[in-house]
Amino acid sequence: MTAELVRGQNHTLPQTRLEIRVSAGSPVVAGATLGDENGVVRGAEWIAHPGSPQLPGLEVSQQAAAGHRLAVDLEALPETVHRVTVLLALPVGVGGPTRFGATAAPFIAVTGLDGTEIATFTLTGLDAESAVSALELYRRQGAWKVRAVGQGYAAGLAEMLADQGLAGAAELAASIQEAVARSLARSVAPPPPRTPEGDRVRQASGPSDPGPAPAAPPQPPAVTPVQPAADPGTASVAASAPTSGGPINYAHPRRQHAAPPTPPPTAPPAQPGQAAQPVAGDATGWSMDERLYNQIWGMFEDLARAAAAYRSAVDFAESRMDQELDRSLSDPRNRIGGAGDRAREEARAKRDELTARAREVLDRDLAQLAAEAAVVEPALPAAYAGWDNPVWHAHRIPMELPMALRLGDLHLPERTGLRIPLLVRLPLERGIWVDSGRTASEAAALLDSDRLRRLAMETAVLHAARLLAVYPPGEFSVHVIDPAGSAAGPLAPLVDAGVLAGPPAAGPQGVASVLAHLTRRVDLVQMAVRAGAADSLPPDLDTGEQLLVVNDFPHGFDDRAVTQLRYLADEGPAVGVHLLMVADREDASAYGPVLDPLWRSLLRITPVADNHLADPWVGHAWTYEPPVTPPGSRVLEQVLAAVTAARRAAGR
Repeated sequence: MTAELVRGQNHTLPQTRLEIRVSAGSPVVAGATLGDENGVVRGAEWIAHPGSPQLPGLEVSQQAAAGHRLAVDLEALPETVHRVTVLLALPVGVGGPTRFGATAAPFIAVTGLDGTEIATFTLTGLDAESAVSALELYRRQGAWKVRAVGQGYAAGLAEMLADQGLAGAAELAASIQEAVARSLARSVAPPPPRTPEGDRVRQASGPSDPGPAPAAPPQPPAVTPVQPAADPGTASVAASAPTSGGPINYAHPRRQHAAPPTPPPTAPPAQPGQAAQPVAGDATGWSMDERLYNQIWGMFEDLARAAAAYRSAVDFAESRMDQELDRSLSDPRNRIGGAGDRAREEARAKRDELTARAREVLDRDLAQLAAEAAVVEPALPAAYAGWDNPVWHAHRIPMELPMALRLGDLHLPERTGLRIPLLVRLPLERGIWVDSGRTASEAAALLDSDRLRRLAMETAVLHAARLLAVYPPGEFSVHVIDPAGSAAGPLAPLVDAGVLAGPPAAGPQGVASVLAHLTRRVDLVQMAVRAGAADSLPPDLDTGEQLLVVNDFPHGFDDRAVTQLRYLADEGPAVGVHLLMVADREDASAYGPVLDPLWRSLLRITPVADNHLADPWVGHAWTYEPPVTPPGSRVLEQVLAAVTAARRAAGR
């Protein structure tokens, strides 16, 4: 029976290999400290946190997330450790809540490896605290117990670590938050909140859950449909207005009704003894596009958790074999004759059996997901589809903004052929950085600099073209800064189609002119939104979404231009100005840490395959595959021609 703890209550732990699940209302940092017999943390090496996620017997997540799973093996802890304290903290400087009182109460469950709950604790009563010692596992008379703590700290991580006796607590707290900020810069944006019944309508014979079920997610925020704008020219401004720090509204930005969701399609009846066939759109949503979007996120999470369960099972099998070998070899009787050899063979046989069973479960799940991907991919709308999808050949410029945009594909080493589309919400909530540096990845290091820079710019052009193709006519403009004119080749499709807002800006004067124009737009729209006076905007101001493509940064940029670019990256997305940078971070190394916030604010992608992106559930390193057009295809030119024709028809 599960023990539902209240603050100060304890409970005996029946086993030593545990999982601690955290569910919070917003992304939190999860970590753990090790304490001696007096509860003192002797040094930074006694703390598991996103910058140093693994200690003997302890592993935590490498990034901030609304859900965490911490792995604990109490037998593997050093003998000097008598206490494990699980800590939670709100990430600093990411625009989220700054106190626990402004978000849903975190929920913590201590479970066995089979998913059975041992004890749970809901951290109620928090207010101004930004860090909290949630619970502790402690050794008492040779046995381990769990105690609900719930001690909050208004001064954050530094105060909490100092309270546990750690010297240099402020410096370590700052380094932890820095590690979290770095992980946010490389992580895929979190999925939309689940409905209480769950976004996905999984088939009864769908992928089996190879691991423990996740803790119940927090209830999603209420969604208020967007009302029609009085002035069509200001619709994009209203949709991009900041939310004053509240929860993100995941409603479709152009939905103007509150009809009940369309029920998802159902699979045809399965033959006796056969698995039900997957169906495209088997998730809840207001439209087929929204159902497909939710289905892709569900597939993404399914694959992440299936791979995590497999890797955990393999690690457990290896650990168990090592323990059995250690016990066998510690017995002097097994050192004579063939007893030791038999013990080793038996331990390896058990390891192989456990690994084979885990692989069998994984293969079954992968097969189901591959079958699902096979029916989902052909059904995707253009905004979600790859460039090789036939949907692009019949594409017409839409009259409404789609929910999301595909930036490429993601896959894991367990099955590289199973690709998950990387979708980001529209309008873009953060800028994009196409890393053209040779040190970005092993694949990049094999290419010469000129080839890599060209590939990076071609990737940026494909993203810009896709954005132009999915926005209604006249509601999206693209500006280009190419200081030295080095990207003339990759930019040719955009220039020849006449879809740019103006010729690519070259030289310091061109850089200054474009930045001044977009900075003015951000300033004016911000003032209009804050004052509630959108009708007072100058008549020459384009209120449509704007994209700034920057090549070879910081070439051609002086200090003023760099400051303006940082301002656009920080303030632009909220009012419809977005950044797409093609740059090698090493080229800007002379600026030192001044530009660190800029790089962290952008979603980093690469022009060649690279495993640098992390999912928001378990933090796997996913291999990102950039978008490419089929060899010899003219799909890009056809799409841009459709954009030009739609603009002419609309009189833009």
